[in-house]
Amino acid sequence: MIRAAVFDAYGTLLDVHGAMRAHASRIPGDWERLSADWRGKQLEYSWIRSMTGPAHHKPFWELTKEALEFVSARAGIDDPELKADLLDVYRKLPAYPEVPEILSALRGARKVTAILSNGDPGMLADAVGAGRIGHLLDAVISIEDVGVFKPDRRVYALAVDRLGVPAEEMAFVSSNAWDAQGALAFGMKVFWVNRARQPEEYGLGTGATVIADLSALPTLLA
Repeated sequence: MIRAAVFDAYGTLLDVHGAMRAHASRIPGDWERLSADWRGKQLEYSWIRSMTGPAHHKPFWELTKEALEFVSARAGIDDPELKADLLDVYRKLPAYPEVPEILSALRGARKVTAILSNGDPGMLADAVGAGRIGHLLDAVISIEDVGVFKPDRRVYALAVDRLGVPAEEMAFVSSNAWDAQGALAFGMKVFWVNRARQPEEYGLGTGATVIADLSALPTLLA
């Protein structure tokens, strides 16, 4: 029996491309490519900081800003106001349309609901508040409690410790294949949200349940 549904935040509940989309008319060139580059560099920075040890850890918000500076410089964008506006939207990224309904359905089915995210507490508080989903969550868990980023096993252990639910009775839901693999290796029941219709990797096609969005989740966890 699945007793808890634990969600990644960025890319799973929240649209990480919402900031660039909101200011697409001000961005020279291909804003979608720039947004993907920003996301990729943000994650790269998190992995490098985790691998190089606790002395090199920085909050995810700092990495988000550093990643934007890098991709903006590479794209020849030197507009402080635009970068400030992009960061302002990123603090309050829109939730995907189905998110409130799905969280509400899970709570109605007496499932514990939580976020487990690389985001630092301030980022997550802003995002959850902007998305008006705080009342639908039992916990919002940040990796800052262990000072290392996903997919380190200590992050997934945080959810077990905080919620008091064994890994095998916990559904972990993420749109990031590497994150899904981390949770799968930890022993959680994993649902990979393949919104972008990417090819399967890490063996997730057999080890995890692959879904196109969150709409079927309440039925799958019933």
